[in-house]
Amino acid sequence: MSDLQSPWWQASRHADRRPILLARNRIQAQIRVWLAAQDFTEVDPAALQTSPGNEAHLHGFATSAIGNDGQARAMYLHTSPEFAMKKLLAAGEKRIAAFAHVWRNRERGPLHSPEFTMLEWYRVAEDYTVLMEDCAAFLAIAARAAGAKMLRFRDRVCDPFAPLERLSVAEACQRHAGIDLLATLNADGTPDAAALRVQLLAKGIRLAEDDTWSDMLSRLLVEKIEPNLGLGRATVLDRYPVAEAALARPTADDPRVAERFELYACGVELANGFGELTNPTEQRRRFGLEMDEKQRVYGHRYPLDEDFLAALAQMPAASGIALGFDRLVMLATAAPRIDDVIWVPVPQ
Repeated sequence: MSDLQSPWWQASRHADRRPILLARNRIQAQIRVWLAAQDFTEVDPAALQTSPGNEAHLHGFATSAIGNDGQARAMYLHTSPEFAMKKLLAAGEKRIAAFAHVWRNRERGPLHSPEFTMLEWYRVAEDYTVLMEDCAAFLAIAARAAGAKMLRFRDRVCDPFAPLERLSVAEACQRHAGIDLLATLNADGTPDAAALRVQLLAKGIRLAEDDTWSDMLSRLLVEKIEPNLGLGRATVLDRYPVAEAALARPTADDPRVAERFELYACGVELANGFGELTNPTEQRRRFGLEMDEKQRVYGHRYPLDEDFLAALAQMPAASGIALGFDRLVMLATAAPRIDDVIWVPVPQ
């Protein structure tokens, strides 16, 4: 084996990486075959956008577009192709998918690269639970294409052919931490930070004085919940509180929670799916709250994509999801770092 500290472009190091990279190609090719058989149209959204996205804790890469008149206009590399793809749904597309390069600042580590590949797909007039079935299909496709019987990350394994476990966020909090999450939500879904703080402190979870309800839930998920998900079989963590689902519609039976789920395998988050919100007024309100939080925490905010909000008024009911394709390849090939599965990693 070659020295793991040597540059990726050293011939000996590349020889070690190449079987994983070829497996990546096979996985992508087989997913494309599956998408085509399901009548998906593959699209290629532009990465340069007027807004990188409007979630408080996602960070974009900013640049300037110089017009023919020499004037500069602020632009961003997208953190997701979501806004562009939803405009295509407004335009009349019914089933679309994209393997899109996306960029997220402030993210680097074994599971994070500043530039990575996102597989995103949408289904018009179909329930968001169908996306869970799609995820199950992709886990099996990836394993077969890589010649793997199990998905693996470090010492954790997951059977890619087993039925998915489906667990609500509230159920997961109760099962793995003994926390009654729904008791910290008001009837309209607004969170009660004081109520959650009392429960977490009683469980010995360390908190900062200025932690918001969202901050506290994040700590709970990272420390107590996520490490227990996707072990043995993949887990769908479903029905997120509406306060944590800025782009999803509320569930029909409980306005406190939303049609949002995340897919976990081997303790690793792989995908984030939604029953899509299509109310532009509510979406604008939620984006405003997200950007207020970004301003509070990071001292800046991103513009809204007014074109997207206008298109949302014409967008039909749909479900959509984004899957970290590189992470899927990691688990199928048992690679320990995301850079191992990217043909040309971003320079350190």
